[in-house]
Amino acid sequence: MSPRRLHHLGLAMLALAASAARAQPAPAAAMVAATPSALYLDSAQPVDRRVADLVGRMTLAEKISQLVNAAPGIPRLNLPPYNYWNEALHGVARAGTATVFPQTIGMAAMWDPALLQQVADTIATEARGKYHDALQTGPWTTQQLQYYGLTFWTPNLNLFRDPRWGRGQETYGEDTFLTGRMGVAFIEGLQGDDPHYLKALACAKHFAVHSGPESTRHTFNAQPTEVDFYDNYLPHFEAAVREARVGCVMGAYNEVYGASASASPLLLTDLLRTRWGFQGYVVSDCDAVGDIYRTHHLVPTAAAAAALALKAGDDLNCGTTYNSLAAAVQQGLVTAPDLDQALRRVLTGRFRLGMFDPADRVPFSKYTLADVDTAANSALALQAARESIVLLKNTGMLPLNRSKLKRLAVIGPNADSLLMLLGNYNGTPSRPVTILQGIRAATAGRGIQVDYAPGCPTVAAAGPRGGRRGGAPAPTEPTGPSSPDFPAALALARDADAVIFVGGISAQLEGEEMSVNLEGFAGGDRTRIELPGVQTALLQALAATGRPVVLVNCSGSAMAMPWEAENLPAIVQAWYPGENGGTAVADILFGDANPAGRLPVTFYRATTDLPAFDDYRMANRTYRYFTGQPLYAFGHGLSYTTFQYSGLLVTRPDGRFARIRVDVANTGDRDGDEVVQVYARTPGPDSPRRQLCAFRRVSVPKGKRVMVELDVAAEALRHWDPVKKAYALAAGVYEFEIGAASDDIRVTAQVPLAAEQSL
Repeated sequence: MSPRRLHHLGLAMLALAASAARAQPAPAAAMVAATPSALYLDSAQPVDRRVADLVGRMTLAEKISQLVNAAPGIPRLNLPPYNYWNEALHGVARAGTATVFPQTIGMAAMWDPALLQQVADTIATEARGKYHDALQTGPWTTQQLQYYGLTFWTPNLNLFRDPRWGRGQETYGEDTFLTGRMGVAFIEGLQGDDPHYLKALACAKHFAVHSGPESTRHTFNAQPTEVDFYDNYLPHFEAAVREARVGCVMGAYNEVYGASASASPLLLTDLLRTRWGFQGYVVSDCDAVGDIYRTHHLVPTAAAAAALALKAGDDLNCGTTYNSLAAAVQQGLVTAPDLDQALRRVLTGRFRLGMFDPADRVPFSKYTLADVDTAANSALALQAARESIVLLKNTGMLPLNRSKLKRLAVIGPNADSLLMLLGNYNGTPSRPVTILQGIRAATAGRGIQVDYAPGCPTVAAAGPRGGRRGGAPAPTEPTGPSSPDFPAALALARDADAVIFVGGISAQLEGEEMSVNLEGFAGGDRTRIELPGVQTALLQALAATGRPVVLVNCSGSAMAMPWEAENLPAIVQAWYPGENGGTAVADILFGDANPAGRLPVTFYRATTDLPAFDDYRMANRTYRYFTGQPLYAFGHGLSYTTFQYSGLLVTRPDGRFARIRVDVANTGDRDGDEVVQVYARTPGPDSPRRQLCAFRRVSVPKGKRVMVELDVAAEALRHWDPVKKAYALAAGVYEFEIGAASDDIRVTAQVPLAAEQSL
């Protein structure tokens, strides 16, 4: 059984051990206690000297033992055990009660890096509270310590290049620039800004060309074009390293250009360390080093696989294959200095977290369980959920006027689903609000009757079925228009003033390497991107009643729903909105909040719009290269007010390619946020059709005007020259398009560049 399949077992062990361990007087932290002469315990010394001192005291076997994620303690050195595996994708995960923010793709839809940084800072606070409590209630085994450390395997910076990928919900969308801005914000929030200590340690994953299919991730070889590799798959990882100084990078399972991503000198040494100056440590994805010999068959033995990964730059092994490093040393495949280098990098992370220093020297030691799941954190989750919701279509049905409603019919498989709110890699909220509960709370005391019926399952299918690893099983009941669920829902609709249909899918259907095998889904991925047919059939029947129907779509990925887009008066994209998702959706539906979320992915019209899933070329993918007509374009999102752009001014200040100033006026009757987006059309034969190069979410009161200033960096416009093997700005005219979406451009400007510039 792989380590990933043990996480729920580990939690159960931890829960069972907790009650007994609380009676033990010696906390885990006490193991690092009383060797005053040890330089590594002297917090006044530089970190590199302290780390070198500790490594120098270890035997070869002890060094190897510290290069796996579940690192045992070394009692003779007073070194406590530690497990590097923890998750915090959108809240501290798998460690009991925690604030659950919207799934990552939803937070990308906020287009609000400042708010995301605040969310990440809050996650780090809760992580510190849980970690410090664990220290007081230990000691634990390394398996029990999983999910209670301060080294988090997040954020997921992979491009969501294809909406069929089940793990795309964990990403910041399809655009390298947006992913870079949001990823940097999250890392900076999680790691903090203290000059000496990290609040928590972030890990950018999965470096670097990885986005499905899940079914072949242990065997396939990704081979993007050279231009796609440098222009699309790398820049956001580079930003995480150069700008955010991320503490860790995780390799991927698959091969890239014939080398395991977790043992690639190109990725882990040439790019990360030599070109970008990465100072942290690299960890393999779990069991990825084992894949090198078991599934990729690049080498014949575990020792050879471990040596290949270590020498390429993978410092820490999630899994146990690095236990074979002793044999690799004996066979001359690696040397003791190779081990020392990796171990110094790994242990530096723990020292920067303050794990070997007195609590009074570490500013983050003050956090306790009292800082977890607070009212303020819940309010922040609500704010994030409100900002994440995208109004895709509205012909006037929304916002719903409560004074004109007597009866509402809430229908759909996601209306009262708690699991849908949570996405994947999630914590456990203490007071979650489903969408049905949110609607009922928003109408309480208003004389509005709210009736509910599921109407249909998420998916109607028979045959083999399964659930997310460690999660609830996928829906299993086949049904359709002949089912009694349909007539019950239609009866409610006929008696209602309006219908709210809450449909879509859930993380029980899309996710990481799952056993789901239902119509339209396979192994965690989707085989078709259309809204499940049973839901479209019910929506058609509901619309035929003559009652106005709003669709609230919940998903972690783009949904093709052409009939709904053509025939329904309103569509809301809610993603997997977190613990307060029900309140946020209700706030949008009834106008207590004005929607301003924007799509971080293209919504296509049909599966047939997509290239082959396993083709890693970017041709005809994402808004940058797609030549068809999208259902809803990248950056799209409506408001209950209107905005007007004017007064465009473009200058060329030192240090920036361009500075854009534009006036944005709120010409409607509601306060609202506008997301000002700047796209560039750049010269050059391999340039995308357009590319995002700046954006800002701004609040504009009704009847007011604000001046928005956006800087465009040269790095946001660069392209890879495969002849010169370098980035450059091509000579020619750069056209800037400023507006509310990639297909809603309001003003334009041109900036000429007389000669090519190298970057």
